[in-house]
Amino acid sequence: MGKLTEKQKRFIDFYIETGNGAEAARRAGYSEKVARQSAGKILASPRIASAIAARLKEIEDKRIAKAKEVMEFLTSSMRGEIKEEAVVVEGVGDGCSAARIIEKQIGANDRIKAAVQLAKRYGLDRPEDADGEAHITFKFERGGDDGN
Repeated sequence: MGKLTEKQKRFIDFYIETGNGAEAARRAGYSEKVARQSAGKILASPRIASAIAARLKEIEDKRIAKAKEVMEFLTSSMRGEIKEEAVVVEGVGDGCSAARIIEKQIGANDRIKAAVQLAKRYGLDRPEDADGEAHITFKFERGGDDGN
């Protein structure tokens, strides 16, 4: 397969952005008449179709979390390294109150859920000793002043 022209590359980018062949052709620099008439032919071209598929795969690969990233997130969550926002309402005097957003550690329940997911991943949710019974022990330490 030959190389794509600059106009074809622009068409591919705009098609991925808009999902509309005629619009992509117009924005890529094709004339209005050609854009309407030829968008289907351009999309049917094997070179264009394979380039679009490759580009979509590349975008997908960047956007979808890999196993390592998921494991790192679960580990950070379990350790309480992940923060979340919470709204607190405080009295400001004269019977009035004001809301503000604070950042705090995720709660114990979310940390436990992350630990359970990690345990499942590593098979720690089903260890068996010599008598065939499963025993699981989780040790959680409380940290910080905010009760989490």
